[in-house]
Amino acid sequence: MPPVPGVALVAVGGLGRQECAPYGDVDLVLLHSGHEDVGHLAEAVWYPVWDARIGLDHSVRTVPEALAVAGEDVKVALGLLDLRYIAGDEALAGQLRAAAVDQWRRRAATALPALHEVVTARWEAHGELAFLLEGDVKEARGGLRDVSVLRAVGMAGVADAGRPQVRAAHVRLLDVRDALHVATGRRVDRLVAQERDQVAGLLELADGDALLRRVAQDARTVAYAIDDAWRAVDRWRSGPHPGGRRPIGRDVVAQDGEAVLARAAVGPRPDPSLALRVAGAAAAERLPIARATLEWLAAFCPPPPVPWPSVAREALLTLLGAGPALIPVWEACDRYGLVGGWIPEWIRVRGLPQYNPVHRYTVDRHLVQAAAEAAKYAREVARPDLLVLASFLHDVGKGLPGDHSETGAPVASAIAACIGLPGPDVALVGKLVRYHLLLPDVATRRDLADPVTIRGVAAAVGDVTTLDLLYGLTRADAAATGPGAWSAWKGRLVAELVDRVRRTLDTGEAPPAPVPDAALVAGPLPAVHVAGERVAVAATDRRGLLAAVAGCLALHRLDVVTADISTVDGRALAQLRVQTRYGALPDGPALAADLRRAALGQLPSRLERHVRPRGGAAARVVWHHEAATDAAVLELRAADAPGLLYRVARALEENGADVRAARISTLGGDVVDAFYLVGPWSDPTVRAEIAAAVLAAAG
Repeated sequence: MPPVPGVALVAVGGLGRQECAPYGDVDLVLLHSGHEDVGHLAEAVWYPVWDARIGLDHSVRTVPEALAVAGEDVKVALGLLDLRYIAGDEALAGQLRAAAVDQWRRRAATALPALHEVVTARWEAHGELAFLLEGDVKEARGGLRDVSVLRAVGMAGVADAGRPQVRAAHVRLLDVRDALHVATGRRVDRLVAQERDQVAGLLELADGDALLRRVAQDARTVAYAIDDAWRAVDRWRSGPHPGGRRPIGRDVVAQDGEAVLARAAVGPRPDPSLALRVAGAAAAERLPIARATLEWLAAFCPPPPVPWPSVAREALLTLLGAGPALIPVWEACDRYGLVGGWIPEWIRVRGLPQYNPVHRYTVDRHLVQAAAEAAKYAREVARPDLLVLASFLHDVGKGLPGDHSETGAPVASAIAACIGLPGPDVALVGKLVRYHLLLPDVATRRDLADPVTIRGVAAAVGDVTTLDLLYGLTRADAAATGPGAWSAWKGRLVAELVDRVRRTLDTGEAPPAPVPDAALVAGPLPAVHVAGERVAVAATDRRGLLAAVAGCLALHRLDVVTADISTVDGRALAQLRVQTRYGALPDGPALAADLRRAALGQLPSRLERHVRPRGGAAARVVWHHEAATDAAVLELRAADAPGLLYRVARALEENGADVRAARISTLGGDVVDAFYLVGPWSDPTVRAEIAAAVLAAAG
């Protein structure tokens, strides 16, 4: 474009920042100062870009028009901060850039809160990049868009947004975005699973896991920096913090809403426990640690000697027991490399992805979240210190070969010994990690009325103190995992198991099985009770009752989450808990009427059309012997599907298996269903035939 007085072509957005993605759009503004022929000039510029099939975001404006739009739209204001001259009247482009920066600084008091609202809405829509298996590297929290926001906060003169760690993370995230474009051959910013390995190869990383870990760390660096920047904005807008300096712990004071080092603590030989004491005091006071304090601690404070002195150990336990305040303080310490000095094993799990869709966090963040959740149950246990520590360490075995509960127990014990816990406490921490899945697994997969189940858990737990700690750890782990890991029915089952095991530990005898509803035991047959998510059916004893009831429930779009089948005085009882697959629970009287017909063997003819298998990953059958008083336990692990329980129960019925009880567990998109089959089931040939029939039914 030849120089034309009063007309300039400028770039904004990624092109303005010289961050050109292989398949990115081009953002151009044609500036003019009232030029008569600006329309023809615009067409001469835009049409070749369109003809080249390049995405184009364009506008034609005067300097006052551009500033007016920027004053009304914070996104446009951000774009002008990245303005770069391309061609034409360079002085006109410089005039707009200088005016846009000046306007941004003058209006920062109102523009920055408006920007914060826009950013928060974007985070809610796209989630947090560090913890997403298929995150948007541009729009998600901690992504490329947030680096632009940091730059805008810095240009307002409120915070230093150009720290080296952020610049390095930014470059690596740009590399990921560019490699993703090259791998897909189109503009795409979401790092989906099928592209991971190819993108990792382009970046010379080992595999998709290494890519996810690097993205997670870079995203958390950006996210921490932007949180710190928003705190600086809040301090700037609110003015000096009242109260001056006040002590909040040994060598730690609060100043301007942050935890900072006391002057006396800054010396040539810092106390090795100083960083832990600063973190513990900050979390206890729910204050962030000042950036300058973190930088000084990272540069000069050594890690504690092994075993830790008591003051360091107490500071760590104070930090872990601080509840939600733990999370931002821990993240800050981790960003500055302090945590790896305290606990070297932490480096192995930092940013480690979890592919189970039930999990919403990486392994390291899940552990910190679990400790924060465990603080809620501190008053329910005799050793709250061990509860938060075991919660923090319960998944430390992930990433190692084998079962993470088994491999993690010695690692957790070693860490407990390193921080100076006495031998019995070290052993108890290892035991809690080893058995942290015991309660939810047994509660959802075994018959809680069977004395063998209760005695087995009691023998593994050993005492009430350990039982209470495991119960707190179980709930903390579930809350830290995500909403799919816990539900009201699962909570009731675990609570029932804990109550029965506690009574066994107290008395030495397993408590008797709960007494069924008298109306089911003595009333006319068939009897059906429907009360919300609880369904009970009594009918003449016959094989196949479970299949009939499950098929009827499938027609009503209900999933069975637990089922107990028993025989009392010659009649079969099926007691189930259900949940709706979608929508509200069905009409109670209509469901009850269909269940009565199912109990009489009058299944609707349309049933088979609605509960066909839909395929998926290969299912697996596992047999458990000596896990029940009078039955063998067949455990099915398969992909969840509508009508799955009906098909499996019918397969068992057709192959002569008598189901005494069933435990149905849904874990994300998978199920683990346990069926108590009456009889010895010692013949491997018969077991193989039953297993084959169940696998065929599971699809």
